[in-house]
Amino acid sequence: MTDSNLRLPAEWEPQAAVLIAWPHAGTDWAERLDAVESTYVALAAAVTRFQALIIVVADGALQQHVVSKLQDAGADLARIRFVQLPYDDTWLRDSGPITLRDGNRFQLTDFRFTGWGGKFGAEQDDALIRGLVDAGVFGSAVHKRIDWALEGGGIESDGHGTILTTWRCLVQRHPEQSREEMSAILRDSLHAERVLWLDYGYLEGDDTDAHIDTLARFAPGDRIVFQACSDAADVHHDELQRMGDELAALRTVDGKPYTLHPLPWAEPVIDEGRRLAASYANYLIVNGAVLVPAYGDAVDDHAARVIGEAHPGRTVVQVPCRPLIWQNGSLHCITMQLPAGLI
Repeated sequence: MTDSNLRLPAEWEPQAAVLIAWPHAGTDWAERLDAVESTYVALAAAVTRFQALIIVVADGALQQHVVSKLQDAGADLARIRFVQLPYDDTWLRDSGPITLRDGNRFQLTDFRFTGWGGKFGAEQDDALIRGLVDAGVFGSAVHKRIDWALEGGGIESDGHGTILTTWRCLVQRHPEQSREEMSAILRDSLHAERVLWLDYGYLEGDDTDAHIDTLARFAPGDRIVFQACSDAADVHHDELQRMGDELAALRTVDGKPYTLHPLPWAEPVIDEGRRLAASYANYLIVNGAVLVPAYGDAVDDHAARVIGEAHPGRTVVQVPCRPLIWQNGSLHCITMQLPAGLI
């Protein structure tokens, strides 16, 4: 494979499958397993309406349990493949492969996963891509390990050589490196032309250090969907206003401003005195559809409309995600799309 033609596809390009790992009693979901499984069941049923789904499970007993759950929910089991591997937790956006492509050739880019800067144990998650490769999931794709910490939720690609990311996250992972040094690493490892940085934007209850996929997302036609905050009394208001100003100042490669789609702000979700990060920006694009988080909030439908407008021609499916934010992530965080032709 000649590296010069590799690129990181946009999420809205054709996909082969979505990859997830199922929660179980040995993960951090144990306390609220029933609630979070309801979200996973809804997600699996939604994905299999449109394309294939690969589910990583810890063992055969869990696989049988999941099959039973999905049968009851009417998921299309013919579109599901199970792979048995060990894992620490289920945030596959961050431990799964970042797949570059050159036509029908693929590179599984395997960055070092540190449990979001050493916050959590991650040894098994860091070995997940190698396990999937050894299980034959990805055929003849090249597996390239890169000894530099990066999570898939920390980057957005427009499919044409532009990467969007946040300074707050990457400076936490690599405090010894300058922005210029990190930009060069991102351009080289992701075969990108340019890197756009946001200095503002965060969510309380988010332990990823401001992953871009909780804040701002590329959409087709030079659009950006972003999480806004309309409540001037909220602690996030000024920061997200500044982020909105940054996004308005960004320019496409042609020198034009992006078309911005601000998302509504959900009422604060407080759990045992802790505020949870309910971001609508954490949605998942699949073939012919966009799966949108719903939190049981009055603005759920408004958020779904905004996302649908930014992704015209796709069916909008709301997935109940309130159980996910207990562990500080949402829909996009638990999934990783795999480009068409990879499987």
